[in-house]
Formats: sequence, structure tokens, C-alpha cells
Amino acid sequence: MFFTRFYDPKLAQASYLIGCPASGEALVVDPTRDIDPYLKGAAEEGLRIAHVTETHIHADFISGARELAHRTGARLYLSGAGGPDWQYRYATEAGASLLDEGSLLEIGQVKVRVMHVPGHTPEHLAFLVVDTSRTTEPIGVLTGDCVFVGDVGRPDLLERAAGVRGTMEAGARQLFHSLRRLRELPDYLQLWPGHGAGSACGKSLSSVPQSTLGFEKRFNWAFGITDEAAFVRAVLQGQPDPPKYFAQMKRINRDGPRLLGDSPSPRRLPPGDVERLITRGATVVDTREAREFGAGFLPGTLNIPANKSFTTWAGWLLPYDRDLYLIVDDRRAGAVTELVRDLSGIGLDRVAGFFGSDAIDQGDGRLQTMTSLDLPEVAEQLAQRRGVVLDVRGEGEWREGHMPGSINLPLGELGARASELPRDRLLVVHCQSGGRAAIAASLLRARGFEQVVQFPGGFAEWSSRGEKVERDA
Repeated sequence: MFFTRFYDPKLAQASYLIGCPASGEALVVDPTRDIDPYLKGAAEEGLRIAHVTETHIHADFISGARELAHRTGARLYLSGAGGPDWQYRYATEAGASLLDEGSLLEIGQVKVRVMHVPGHTPEHLAFLVVDTSRTTEPIGVLTGDCVFVGDVGRPDLLERAAGVRGTMEAGARQLFHSLRRLRELPDYLQLWPGHGAGSACGKSLSSVPQSTLGFEKRFNWAFGITDEAAFVRAVLQGQPDPPKYFAQMKRINRDGPRLLGDSPSPRRLPPGDVERLITRGATVVDTREAREFGAGFLPGTLNIPANKSFTTWAGWLLPYDRDLYLIVDDRRAGAVTELVRDLSGIGLDRVAGFFGSDAIDQGDGRLQTMTSLDLPEVAEQLAQRRGVVLDVRGEGEWREGHMPGSINLPLGELGARASELPRDRLLVVHCQSGGRAAIAASLLRARGFEQVVQFPGGFAEWSSRGEKVERDA
């Protein structure tokens, strides 16, 4: 049996290619929309992708299952479990075969047994992998978003992200019983999860790429709770706010992602066009590093740096129903291709064009700068009550500790709630350590707020220096 893992660090998402060298066939599980790595990986091993499947209807990225099956001619398998309320609507159109408890996939000498493990979502499946060239017993289990290393999948997304009311507690109870079923499996099984640290599909995921079921039974907090009511309370408590775009992902993946084929790359636009687009109200995203943006930026542009968090904040803040334009650093080879791929991975397909560094270089007198304050200056602002200290961390972070007198408006909600902020007072924007604050400050400036400054040190510096901290229990 051939087995390999693919990992997208920006999505904190894992997918898997399982092959049988004897038959030359392969199965891909939970592919992302960027299917080239799977095509390349299979070709390098002399394998043909003949089967494609996924564990559930994903909320955090656009599934590549339909795209990969279409491109390769592979058979597509989708969950048919979970009842009528949340089913794949494109399954018939795509010619997909439906899987449920007890279904069996055969990839040459490799067999994959299907378990229905609802909880994270009603239709969620897990896959037990058997290499029959060696044994009739499974070697491991692909758990998707049911069980992670150190955590389990959150059962509240269907309600909080997709708006299906009354499903959180029911999902938590289903998850409790799914874990009891998994507990009955042998300890030696390898456990291959669908996400790692950084994913919003859980609250305490480990960065360790895989585990064993036995280890998780002993040390994963969720397996340690044997009372159903206590488990429901624990699994629903402390879950991070789901990114706004999760609702889009659920709908798109349920109804069927648009096939990309060989979509053309966006073209580079003349630097003089950027001002015209901004005047027309177009969304122009400057992807340079925050410090470089702050030293000189075009008015009306939004700064989302091209780093590990780019995909997350793009999904939170960018519109799905309008064209997007990017400003990229010409010094970063392949930046445009990478950014377009990242945006496409969460369904933001409308990148209509991009500008290079010359758009900034030719900005000259039109460029603005972003002012930063150090800790003593911020402390003076608070003491004199000269401005509003805006904390753009999550609500849970703010409740655990915040600067006295600060107000909380999480970055993901800032675009929709900016009208709540005063325009006639200085806004001192901060987060934990500067990253979110820089994006927030650029958003406010793009919305016409003129009195905006940053506190790059953020709450981390404030609390580490022994300054007064308030808590809201």
C-alpha cells in the first residue's frame, strides 16, 4: 500500500492519497480545490487516481473532490448518511456513488471500510483502511473532522455558520456517541485527522500530524469525559467564532463547487488604473507586509498581508459578489499565482486583475502613512481620555483580559460594524501582538476614518509590562 499526506498550512488542512502499486489505482480523500499536488503525487508513483471521496461537507475550504473527479475521470463517492436535512445536492448530477455505514471501497488490494460518525456534521464519515496484501485488519482510520490530535471537531458549525437552528446540542450528543464507537476500535490504529493547529474546526488542535487511537483515548480530553451531559457542555464551551465565510463554504460544498478547469490567470494592469478603480469603489487589496504598507499606501486600499493568515482574513473581509484587485510585491516570485490559488480555495474566484509594485512607486504624493504609538503614548491616551482604544481581538480573548476603558469589536466583524465607531475621535487600534490591528487600521482608513493609529505591541506588551488589566467574566 502507498500512503501519503498533503498539508495546506494556510487552511491547516490535511488530505490523503492511498494507492495500490499492484493495480496502479489510487484514492484521494478530502482534496482541496488546488488539485495539482494530487495529480503530481500520483504520477510520480505511477498511480492513476480512480477514486475520490471526502469525509463530510466542509465549512472551511472549497472541496476539490468534484474538480479532481472531473479532471481524472475518477469515481466520486459522497456521504449519503445523516438524513434528508443536509445532503449533497449535486451528487446525482455529478454521477456520485453514495456512502453510508458499512460501505466498502476497493482500491486494488486496499479496502476502505466506511463508518458513519455524526457530530461535527450529520453526514460525517470515517474511513478504516485495510491493506489486504498484509492482513484483514485495518492499519488506521481517516477521521476527518471527527477526531483530531488532542481535540475533536466542533459540533456547532451547522448552527453558528450555516444558520441551521437547534443543531448544536444534538450534534454534540451525536459526537459523544460517535466517540464511544471509535473507542471500541483497537488502540494500535493509526489516526489520520483532517486538520491541525490553526484550524477553526476545533478549539485545541495539536500541530502533531498524526497519532494513534490508543494515545487519543488516553490523552485527548474528549475521550476522558464519560458523562454525556458533561461532554455536551465541554465541547460547546470556548469554541472560537466561526469565520463569516464558513457559511459560504457550507453552501458551495453542499450544492456543488464550480468547476475551474484551466481558468486563465488574472492579468497585470497598468499602475495608473488603480486610482480609477478605487474611485469607483472597487475592492483593492494591498498584500504587502504590514510595516511596508504603513510606510506608504494608496488611500482606499485594504491591507491583508500575504502570510499564513491571508486566507482566513480574506474570507472574513472580502466580498464574494464583487470583483477583486490585488497589489503584489514584485520581489515575491510566483506571488500572484499563490494568492489567486489561496483565494480560489475559499471560493473567492473573482480576481479581475492585479498591480505590481509600480502602482505604489508611482503613487508619489497620493500615498498616505499609518501612525503607530508605543506603550507610554498609549498609556497617556488612556490617562487623558483623548481617544477610543479599540481592541479587535475575539470576544473571548477580550473577556479574559483587556486594557482598561477599551472597547471590543473583533476584526472579522469590523467591516459590518464600523458605523458604530466615532469619526470625530482618535481611534487607537490594537490586538494581541499587532497583526490583526494592522489589517483593522487599514480597513478603517479605507472606510474614511481619518484619525486612526496603531498600537503594534498590543495587549501582549501591555500585560507583560505590568500595566493594569481588566477582566469581564
